Amino acid sequence: MTRQQQVLDAAIRVLGTGGPRQLTHRAVDTEAGLPQGSTSNHFRTRDALVSAVLGRLLDHETALWGGLSGDVTTPEAFARAVGALVEGLAEDRVLTLARHALFVEVAQRPELRGDVDRAHREIASWAVPLIADLGSADPPADLALLLAVIDGLLANQLANPSPRFDPAAAVRTVLRGMLAG
Repeated sequence: MTRQQQVLDAAIRVLGTGGPRQLTHRAVDTEAGLPQGSTSNHFRTRDALVSAVLGRLLDHETALWGGLSGDVTTPEAFARAVGALVEGLAEDRVLTLARHALFVEVAQRPELRGDVDRAHREIASWAVPLIADLGSADPPADLALLLAVIDGLLANQLANPSPRFDPAAAVRTVLRGMLAG
């Protein structure tokens, strides 16, 4: 792991445990166990740090989606695989809280939206054909719906954790609706 990755992973932990107001160069240095000024050597401004952290999170998320393993060519297999992915994100509470904190920042800072759009396009490049193969009449719209449901599931699980959290069941229900139309 490079020093820059170490700094970004520490920044993710700061965001996920303390929220966006806690994201400072000093807090990241402390979290990473690095001398003061180390984060600033890589990212001179808070804006540069936020942009880099967003990129690291989006790369992580894109890799998770790209790593859906096994046969996902049936609605049931797809629901199980996506459900497992969502469960993994919910279990990595710090990472997912950092993701949500950064999405709030992106909503307030339009100049960061291009990074999010890029990640969505990358996910769509392989997910839209999968959803089409499942029988969707409008794969881009159905993917957007599925991603919104997943974000809602994650937000609810973060805010009010349930021991009966079963994202595969929700994905199954959404798929039934998408494929019935």
